[in-house]
Amino acid sequence: MLNGTGVKIFTGTSHPELAEIIARRLGLPLAKADVTKSGIGETSVRIAESVRENDVYIINTGCGAVNTSLMELCIMIHACKIASAKRITAVVPLFPYARQDKKDKSRAPITAKLVANMIQKAGCDHVITMDLHASQIQGFFDVPLFAEPSSILYIRTHFDLQNVVIVSPDAGGAKRATSIADRLGVDFALFHKERKKANSVSRMVLVGHVKDKVAILIDDMADTSGTLCLAAHHLTEAGVAKVYAIVTHGILSGNALENIEKSVLEKLIVTNTLPQKENQAKCSKIEVIDIGPVLGEVIRRSHYGESVSKLFHEVPY
Repeated sequence: MLNGTGVKIFTGTSHPELAEIIARRLGLPLAKADVTKSGIGETSVRIAESVRENDVYIINTGCGAVNTSLMELCIMIHACKIASAKRITAVVPLFPYARQDKKDKSRAPITAKLVANMIQKAGCDHVITMDLHASQIQGFFDVPLFAEPSSILYIRTHFDLQNVVIVSPDAGGAKRATSIADRLGVDFALFHKERKKANSVSRMVLVGHVKDKVAILIDDMADTSGTLCLAAHHLTEAGVAKVYAIVTHGILSGNALENIEKSVLEKLIVTNTLPQKENQAKCSKIEVIDIGPVLGEVIRRSHYGESVSKLFHEVPY
């Protein structure tokens, strides 16, 4: 817990429920800010209490109306900056535009870099986020940035590690999955997938031994969930005992919930970087890990100048 002296925690409108959890973890009330929208859609922010010489944390995630959430964040950072805040940290559990992280075709923008520049230019000193889509996004910032894997404690406490194999649904996520597998001391497998177009997988090839194991698919986000459901089907054909999936960001758009319900997945475990109550009500296979305590502990350590890297080995509850 924080003693409250010189620390202010603000939230935008994207995920106030998570902000409340983080504030409770720290033993602080949320600071007052009025966030409104004009008739033509412009965002207006008024910081309703003094932040002079304070350590300010602004919580807003990239969900729902993503552009609105991003503008709220940038305007709140700017408002605190010109109000003489000592240090400003953006807490962005799901980083907006994280999938637009490279120039994959002619004249394509690198929007993740643009977003990083916007947050920095607004006056941000630190960024705290969860499981970036691609680690190179860290290179878009000149300010410190923390990305925390959130799956290891869940796997340790819910599975018999002797029977577990960690599976990456694509080669791009291999580094993330191998890191978790190494720390847990379990086997690793991956799928090589070929896409004909975005969000549509044409062929998947499994690399690794999974027969009679409990397979846990690891990914940073589930959008349409087509890849996860197809990977689960191929794993079942390869002879696994059960298939689970753990993803940090449960976007779950389109027919995702229907696909998951019909799939061979035992469970899809997601974190609450995005609101999940509606998704849980519609799909019985979804389970939610609360990452509020982890983010709260990162904020506490950041404020007191303690090591954040230790959280890669300790998850506070």
